[in-house]
Amino acid sequence: MSARRHFPAMPHLPRRRFLQGLAAGGILLGWSPWSRTAWAREASATATGTAAVLSGTEFDLTIAETPVNFTGMPRLATTINGSIPGPTLRWREGDTVTLRVTNRLPVDSSIHWHGILLPYQMDGVPGISYPGIAPGETFVYRFKVQQTGTYWYHSHSGFQEQTGMYGAIVIEPRSGDSIRADREYVVQLSDWTDENPMAVMAKLKRQSGYYNFNQPTAVQFLRDASRDGLSAAVNKRKMWNQMRMNPTDLADVSAHTYTYLMNGVTPAGNWTGLFRSGEKLRLRFINGSAMTFFDVRIPGLKLTVVQADGQNVEPISVDEIRIGVAETYDVIVTPKDDAYTIFAQSMDRTGFARGTLATRAGVTAAVPAPDKPEPLSMGDMMGDMMGGKRAHHARTEYGPSTDMRVDTPRTNLDDPGVGLRDNGRRVLTYADLRTIGGPLDRRGAQREIELHLTGNMERYTWSLDGVEFGRSTPVHFRRNERLRVIFVNDTMMTHPMHMHGMWQELENPDGKFQARKHTINVQPAQRVTFLVTADALGRWAWHCHLLYHMDMGMFREVVVA
Repeated sequence: MSARRHFPAMPHLPRRRFLQGLAAGGILLGWSPWSRTAWAREASATATGTAAVLSGTEFDLTIAETPVNFTGMPRLATTINGSIPGPTLRWREGDTVTLRVTNRLPVDSSIHWHGILLPYQMDGVPGISYPGIAPGETFVYRFKVQQTGTYWYHSHSGFQEQTGMYGAIVIEPRSGDSIRADREYVVQLSDWTDENPMAVMAKLKRQSGYYNFNQPTAVQFLRDASRDGLSAAVNKRKMWNQMRMNPTDLADVSAHTYTYLMNGVTPAGNWTGLFRSGEKLRLRFINGSAMTFFDVRIPGLKLTVVQADGQNVEPISVDEIRIGVAETYDVIVTPKDDAYTIFAQSMDRTGFARGTLATRAGVTAAVPAPDKPEPLSMGDMMGDMMGGKRAHHARTEYGPSTDMRVDTPRTNLDDPGVGLRDNGRRVLTYADLRTIGGPLDRRGAQREIELHLTGNMERYTWSLDGVEFGRSTPVHFRRNERLRVIFVNDTMMTHPMHMHGMWQELENPDGKFQARKHTINVQPAQRVTFLVTADALGRWAWHCHLLYHMDMGMFREVVVA
């Protein structure tokens, strides 16, 4: 982060106003002469909630600081071409694209092309694929586009992603798109804080539950006692205390500091996408947040999921989708009424992003109240309880970086996750996803690698196998080998695990191909497996996509040679 950037104390705003932001929140056009010149079009577009769209094979992108105001307090954001989100980049399969990225920040920066297959030198991860982009310098990315679908890009330097540096990528099939729609919109979700992200991290280090206001209450204890009996309620509370775990620890950072954005617009600002009644719309959902899982629904409309992480899937109709950080889902909807609310509530239910699909500007639909937060279950803590074993403290096994270990993790993919179970709506799960065309490589696994997702909430450290990135050694893949990777989540938080440069081909509990993804959510006390073909030579990042988890050590380097 810039040493000269100043973040004043959080303003004392009414709770509702802070959660929903300002109706006109966003880029402050009058503050920056830079935004009034070469990039005025992009900045102005953001003020109305639509990033500029840049198409072709040659692109010029500039990283800089831009004044913004989402909550009533001016701040400096990290932007690309002066907007939040940055421009939507439209590429075509088979083309070679050239992207000249100039850094106008006083510190190093970078751009990572999330989910894109390319030479590792173009991947954009400082310290692994290249040194980064120094202040005042321009780095030229050049690579052939080998895929189609919805993806995104973001900084991989410090906390710049948290301060606004992200944008969408849409790649058109060279021979025409098999997914038909009359109109389409990118819907990029994100989280904004007025605080300096370094201050957020410092608070989490001092007290991991600093932003968690959904603490267990006496009312909940009495409800448990009434339902399960006093002894059971006491034992349940005692067990959580002994484990030093909190059943309401659903998100490290909440709406206490976050304002949730849809295409760079606050809930009060109400991003709007227009349509004609009866049109078939394609919505390209992208979770470009730093730390927030969003549960997305459009009351009154079914969502037909047609693509996951840029890959076409067998269409499946649902009411709601949980979108993990860095995931993308394309859905088809056919609205008939005048207006519908796109409602994206945070997993901890402390806030939401919101927009509208409407037949004309200014028309709105009812905005639902957030669901009540639900606590983690015993299964979230102990995994497969039928296995007869319990999660236990693991300090003797993994050291001080780990505070628990799950002996019998569950392997099912049909669990929508905490807060979505039995809510009366049809919720998408990984068990519903079936990537069209099956696996890219029909070979079985030649070797297996097992990694445990580990952490210590008291210390706020995150790691793999109890080892933070700074103390780790690279994971080595042999060129073109077929591997099975096993993730076991020993923590009580869901981790979106992202492997750069190669596809993760998720398996079902029977070991059969399920879906091709660049980011896989691993739920608490869950074991998931996927196959990967090591066909990308070089050095690659592999990490949890929760920004503060990655920064605190849940990160490894993969070397393919």
